[in-house]
Amino acid sequence: MTDYPVRRNALLLAGGLVCLSGMFQLSVALATITLVAVTGIEGILGLGPAIFLCAGALAALPAGRAMDRYGRMPVIRAAFATGMAGSMVTALGCRIGSAALVILGFACAGASAAVVLLSRAAAAEMFPPERRARGMSLVLFGAVAGAVFGPLVFGPLFSGRELTADELALPWLSGSLFMLGGLILSFGVRPDPKVIGSSHPGEPIDDSPAAPLRELVRRPGVGTALVAAVASFAVMVGVMNLTGYVAVGHGHHQSDVFTIISAHIVGMYGLVLVTGDLIDRMGRRVALALGLAVMALSTLSLVWLDGLTGMSLSLVGLGLGWNVSFVAATTQLVSLARPSERGRLVGLSDQLSSFVGAGLALFGGLAYSSFGVVTLALSATVLVVLPALWIVGRPGKGLAASPGPA
Repeated sequence: MTDYPVRRNALLLAGGLVCLSGMFQLSVALATITLVAVTGIEGILGLGPAIFLCAGALAALPAGRAMDRYGRMPVIRAAFATGMAGSMVTALGCRIGSAALVILGFACAGASAAVVLLSRAAAAEMFPPERRARGMSLVLFGAVAGAVFGPLVFGPLFSGRELTADELALPWLSGSLFMLGGLILSFGVRPDPKVIGSSHPGEPIDDSPAAPLRELVRRPGVGTALVAAVASFAVMVGVMNLTGYVAVGHGHHQSDVFTIISAHIVGMYGLVLVTGDLIDRMGRRVALALGLAVMALSTLSLVWLDGLTGMSLSLVGLGLGWNVSFVAATTQLVSLARPSERGRLVGLSDQLSSFVGAGLALFGGLAYSSFGVVTLALSATVLVVLPALWIVGRPGKGLAASPGPA
């Protein structure tokens, strides 16, 4: 460990993800409902999450490149400010019944969330190579604290209310306060994580130009990590973003959705301090396949579990499986790139993940509307089983032997 204030920075980055978690829960629970309420068109229930994710996909890679050039924190601060604006614009769109403003707000919020989530890579590089999964875990654990926002803050806002566009304005406006908190915390992260990452003994001198993406993706281990990252993230967000509408379709109240989403966030981050150490010990290839397998069992269980408790358990498993596979994939990507390359490589991973997740949310919404939850659950299961089988069938080939930079 360097003499830099790594733990202080990690705690502040974790605090930023606590704030992001508030806006994140709001978007997951309300994106489908909001656009349908404003437009009155039920067939577009998957469009809200798709806009959110596509905006994140478009922002992730440019943000990663900007982080490599200007540092991690200036870009993350700009993302928090964009998230504040997105929540306020969405609230205004709900108040005046403007679908255009709601869509613009979704786009700003989605771009913001994708860029702030790059904090995990900034956290990982502050720690030595052999402890990067643990370092990422410390920051991601902050998001689990945000799980209490759903039932304690947002749940009461919906108690006894009709789901009209006008009633949705206040919850969306509250999302801007969470992003303001994250912006304030981000100014305490000093020095920039990129500076800390470059100071570790054994880290290559970072004075040569960054390799182009086409070269980065051909490095041993990068392709496998990208496949696992895309599959785990896309299926997780695709299913998660439709959970609110599925729950209401099963007869649950909108306020109950926050309980399910909170359970999901606990699954995503509740054991992250444990999974980080396990990933460092068991190896990243095993962790990638194991996480995808847990996700498959969880999505399949949605065929039978339609009560509040059952859906919550399914979403806990979905989050836990994502945590194992996605943390392992991101740790591997960070370890296979130099400091000047990490932002763009992780940004590429997030861009691909968000685009595929947007497609799954959009087509998953159509599948649910036309054929029901069974088709949605079985499709999601297949999409994580196939990459898991591919990874298991490539022992010794899927990941680089050394966790150090390529």
